[in-house]
Amino acid sequence: MVTGEAIGGRRDVGPIVEGQGGRRPDGRVVGIAAALLAVGAVLLDGAYGWRQAALLLTGGALGLTLYHAAFGFTAAWRALITERRGDGVRAQMVMLAVAVVLFFPALAAGELFGRPVYGFVAPAGISVLVGAFIFGVGMQLGNGCASGTLYTVGGGSSRMLVTLAFFIVGSVVATHHLDWWLAQPSLAPLSLVRSWGLWPALASNLALFALIAGLTRWIERRSYGGTAPNPPSGDVRLWRRLTQGPWPLIWGAVALAVLNFVTLALAGRPWGVTSAFAIWGAKLGDAAGLGVADWPYWTARAGVFERSVFADITSVMNFGIVLGALLAAGLAGRFAPIWRLPWRSLAAAAIGGLLLGYGARLAFGCNIGAFFSGVASGSLHGWLWLIAAFAGNMIGVRLRPAFGFSSPSAVSGRKPTVMVGQ
Repeated sequence: MVTGEAIGGRRDVGPIVEGQGGRRPDGRVVGIAAALLAVGAVLLDGAYGWRQAALLLTGGALGLTLYHAAFGFTAAWRALITERRGDGVRAQMVMLAVAVVLFFPALAAGELFGRPVYGFVAPAGISVLVGAFIFGVGMQLGNGCASGTLYTVGGGSSRMLVTLAFFIVGSVVATHHLDWWLAQPSLAPLSLVRSWGLWPALASNLALFALIAGLTRWIERRSYGGTAPNPPSGDVRLWRRLTQGPWPLIWGAVALAVLNFVTLALAGRPWGVTSAFAIWGAKLGDAAGLGVADWPYWTARAGVFERSVFADITSVMNFGIVLGALLAAGLAGRFAPIWRLPWRSLAAAAIGGLLLGYGARLAFGCNIGAFFSGVASGSLHGWLWLIAAFAGNMIGVRLRPAFGFSSPSAVSGRKPTVMVGQ
């Protein structure tokens, strides 16, 4: 089972090969997930074309990658803030570096394989600062980010179902207020690729990634005298590790960057997550008689509101992420939801979900749409999102003990049990 808790950005899991303390694949779960992906792809191909079917399967690959690599943002940032461990953040920098190398030339050309493409470039202003900060607090209380919520739900976390439900509610509420937030001061949308040119933008971004990675390494060495070693892989054949996990973080970093690029090629724009939550919630709210369709945000997007969620790229990819994580959990033999949860943990999930949903709408996206895909698009708002969201995480980790989570670690003077000097 995945609970959403992780250490250093990773689940605390060992080798999964039978006979080495692992578990056998759950054939029933694997069969259900694979069948849903296959049938879904066939139906989408017939109704909306092969690209929509391919996007469902791309989402499935993203879900499997996120689960097997336990690639999250919440636990990785918490580990840096509270434990001074930076392996998860360094993996994120690798992911971003691979992404900009792939994205920037295509965005500079304006097309990919003869098809027009565009990035996620948004204004950098008050709405991004406030929204990303709120989102950052919500990450620590909800115990997940946008992608983390989806893959842990697919992996069997019952608590994260609560986070997801309130994530959707927060997204809808934000659409009711968004016009006011967008009227606050901001800079015009700025694409570094367009403004600076391909090579200066690429060089500056790679330098920043290297600087951040080096800073996390310095913090870790200062606290521990070295950086944490990679966990032992055990005697696991490559194909078993690929299908059953766990994966090294670096595998996840590269795979996510490549799959985001595949999304760009298929959809004409990068990977996003949270716009679908607003659509789902708005449809449910309108069906319940709340008149959501008459809100200014949705009247301006009547076409999006009225069409099926299966015609929406982000929704289809989100469904794929959940099913891909379900498939991965079945392959790893770790799908086992627990339904009895402490009330304080559920309260944190609800509050965190509301903050995540509200913040994502204000900030033009989440850790995926605004940060990962925003930076990969060369947008200034992606970097502003990172700064504000990290600040929010620093507050969020201080609030966690009130909801029954472990207290922040004090690393000053603490000696690590196993470290490698480098």
